[in-house]
Amino acid sequence: MSQRKKIFGVLQYVLLSAIGILLLWLTFRNQDLIEIFHKIRQANGFYITLSVFIGLAAFMIRAYRWNMLIEPLGYSPRLSGASYALGIGYFANLAIPRIGEITRCGVLSKSENIPVEKLLGTVITERIIDLVMLAFSMLLVAAVEFDLFSDFISKKIISPLNESSGQGSKNHVMLIIIILSVIIAGMIWVFFSKRAINIRKKVMALMTGLSSGLLSVLKMKKKGLFIFHTFLMWFLYFLATFVCFFAFDATAHLGFKEGLFILVAGGLGMSAPVQGGIGAYHYIVSQALLLFGVSLTDGIVYATLVHTAQIFLIVVLGLISLMMIVNIRKKKNIV
Repeated sequence: MSQRKKIFGVLQYVLLSAIGILLLWLTFRNQDLIEIFHKIRQANGFYITLSVFIGLAAFMIRAYRWNMLIEPLGYSPRLSGASYALGIGYFANLAIPRIGEITRCGVLSKSENIPVEKLLGTVITERIIDLVMLAFSMLLVAAVEFDLFSDFISKKIISPLNESSGQGSKNHVMLIIIILSVIIAGMIWVFFSKRAINIRKKVMALMTGLSSGLLSVLKMKKKGLFIFHTFLMWFLYFLATFVCFFAFDATAHLGFKEGLFILVAGGLGMSAPVQGGIGAYHYIVSQALLLFGVSLTDGIVYATLVHTAQIFLIVVLGLISLMMIVNIRKKKNIV
């Protein structure tokens, strides 16, 4: 069984990597790579570095906010522990998208003795809130540039998806129906089969833990502080995107409105089911910058450098977090 899981993991990694590479190829095809490399070297490193530090501040706020979700469950994890777990989770997402959410829960569960199912509930809550904030940002963009935004979503996102599906849309519907049928059949077996008593107990325990984690946001004593940190974190995401405009002459003229647009476009790119949003981020951000008079080449340069800075931060945080967790576990074993 473990061998099958390993094979599945490898296949999943290869498939998602192939998708990311394909998106990169689609973005960089017909481009002069030497010119792109030359323009990247000419970028103002101060603003890129500033963006990285702003991203670091947003990371710390996310770790603190996660602690706020955990505390109503009756646990008080150290901020350092939550930060290390989050860093490792981000790092894991570079291998397989969304696996980091489970990974960080597992890491914090072992270091702070918190049931992993409850932590998963808080992470699901966190992701729901992130989706709400992304939707809120999209509404702001639509309010400011409705025609531009709706045209961009229609032509650059929805139309390519429809074209890629082609005649296979009916097959997709049938596949969804089959998957749902299998899931329902499995649930019926779990809850009614006598041979599935242990599985049923585990599922019920998992659901109980998940529900308590999901409802943790309702039990918080400082809801206002949580909301403040949520908006502050997203403002820092915007700021990290905005300051990078000044790293290039081609984007230095862009303002707050354009920064909000690129934040939403970049958020959609990073949400794509590929490692670290690679390819998807480059494509969608470069296409979005075309709307504001930035050439495709300059848009690719901007997207490449900003994405590279983000990945650099994730890798550094991930490696530091791994080393710190290993060191903490060694000390506990000695004691």
